[in-house]
Amino acid sequence: MKVGSLTAGLCSAALAIATCFASATFANAETITVTDIAGRTVEVEKNPSKVVLGEGRMIYTIALLDQDNPFKRVVGWKDDMVRFDPDAYRKYREAFPQAADLPSFGSPYSDEWNLEAVISLGTEVVLMNLGNLLKAQESGIIDKLAEAGVATVFVDFRQDPTQNTVPSIQLLGRIFDERDAADAFTDYYQSQMKLIFSRVEAIPAEERPIVFIERAAGYNPAKCCSTFGAANLGRLVDLAGGRNWGSLKFPGFATNVSLEAIFSDDPEIIIGTGGNWSEANPDTAAVLFGYEATDEMVKERLGALAAREGWSDLSAVKSGRFHSVYHQFYNSPYHFVAMQAFAKWIHPELFEDVNPDATIKELHERFLPIDYSGVFWGSLEVEG
Repeated sequence: MKVGSLTAGLCSAALAIATCFASATFANAETITVTDIAGRTVEVEKNPSKVVLGEGRMIYTIALLDQDNPFKRVVGWKDDMVRFDPDAYRKYREAFPQAADLPSFGSPYSDEWNLEAVISLGTEVVLMNLGNLLKAQESGIIDKLAEAGVATVFVDFRQDPTQNTVPSIQLLGRIFDERDAADAFTDYYQSQMKLIFSRVEAIPAEERPIVFIERAAGYNPAKCCSTFGAANLGRLVDLAGGRNWGSLKFPGFATNVSLEAIFSDDPEIIIGTGGNWSEANPDTAAVLFGYEATDEMVKERLGALAAREGWSDLSAVKSGRFHSVYHQFYNSPYHFVAMQAFAKWIHPELFEDVNPDATIKELHERFLPIDYSGVFWGSLEVEG
């Protein structure tokens, strides 16, 4: 259901009534004071029953806390999960059919967002991404929501995930009154991260190979390439015992780079990211990772990416150190699984006993309300 199908503009009187109702409800509820990941002090209702997600992929996180039903308190979201991770959406929709009826509000930082509709639902909390803090401030949406008695809370699994995942989970655990679930997952998360940290520290700089990450490899077959700097998956490469090419080349989160620069440096290892973007972009050549992916599909797509003009001459392709991984690890608390895969690709002997396949299955068995299926990473097969 699209909010656009609702009345385009509720009259000011209706908005005033909704605002007063929401404010009164908020005032009578039990509230707690929290500090969100943007450093803001926020008065928020404890254990809210009506939450709007500024990004649909926040379900990856909420599923860790509301394991009985991740949608039980979600009354609206952005449709990015539906569009860019349809495998996951269908998996959750099968288990929780109410997901199909959620209104999509679009981006809360743009004119398409229907503030009146959000308020009319009795929304108590809106969750937003730290990376969009400036946009939210400039748009005035935070103040407008506050005037209606709706709290805005910022979390982060994208800008600085290795630093902000644990506090984001703990923050949501407090707000949702699911602190035991938050503690259980963050303990597990830290143990899985330390499995890599504890060994990487001893690796000399000269034994850390250069790794190039091709962000959304093949999403648009006519364009290449985007990569991460010393952040997000680029940071995971560094923490897994490699030297991220982007970290050495530019400051910041991500940037576009030329093929000539990549071919000139000839990085020892290449890791692309992929996902099932075939519905958002039918012409995509990306590796369609996700809950519906197959090994055959991954093998075919990886081979096609490696066969692009000029790529077959790269050392990483010739040696079989050409890999790809599920793009959505970059925006979820599950990135420790990707880091374990990175560590095995970068230092296979040192991390021979680490098993990311077992890790991702354990993640689903212990913490998620959906079953594991599909394929989430792969490596190029070379002859000889």
